[in-house]
Amino acid sequence: MEEDLILIVEDEREIAELVQDYLEAEGYKCVLAFNGVEGLELFFQLRPTVAVLDVMLPKMDGIELCRRIRGESNIPIIIMSAKKSETDKIIGLGIGADDYVTKPFSPGELVARIKAQLRRFKHLSLQKEQEQTIRYPGLEIHLKEYMVVAGGKQVELSAKEFQLLAFLAGNKGQVFSKEQLLENVWGYQHVGDANTITVYVRKLREKIEPNPSEPIYIRTVWGIGYKFEGGSL
Repeated sequence: MEEDLILIVEDEREIAELVQDYLEAEGYKCVLAFNGVEGLELFFQLRPTVAVLDVMLPKMDGIELCRRIRGESNIPIIIMSAKKSETDKIIGLGIGADDYVTKPFSPGELVARIKAQLRRFKHLSLQKEQEQTIRYPGLEIHLKEYMVVAGGKQVELSAKEFQLLAFLAGNKGQVFSKEQLLENVWGYQHVGDANTITVYVRKLREKIEPNPSEPIYIRTVWGIGYKFEGGSL
């Protein structure tokens, strides 16, 4: 697993180094910046996993820095501030921060908050990745990349082959006529074009099925059309 990198932007060196010590004791890697401009430069250079920002920073304050980072990334951002009013917290959270810690704070509490934000971020990232990938035994369809892996090997599909497979796999168990597949994948209905589906299904089976003559993914429903199964034998 790639090591998490935490960007700490704090102009008080003692506080920055104290937070760094606590985080590194927990196994995190840290990088320090002591003004907002330097913090933004390090963000673009290193692309950290989490940003911990003080509000009162020289050259560029933490609110503007938070706004700039949020415009480029959805990583967790935690703001540290001596300002304790509800208005300040609302401003910080309103411009994209995920959490707000008031000074003086317990370094242990800050570490716990960073861990919580990381868990949430990684969980949401995993959910998003799973939503963009259709998985069945022996078959992965990566929707965003237009990529298919069958039997552990990447297979080359044309755009329409991919779209047909993704549509069928995204509607597991549902039977579609050739005309319905034409309408949903090609976007039209035309008498005489149904053979197009037959040709594309044959090509797909040759590319993704372990044994195209005995398909386990794209099944024929005689007299009706096709349906997608989960690859069980």
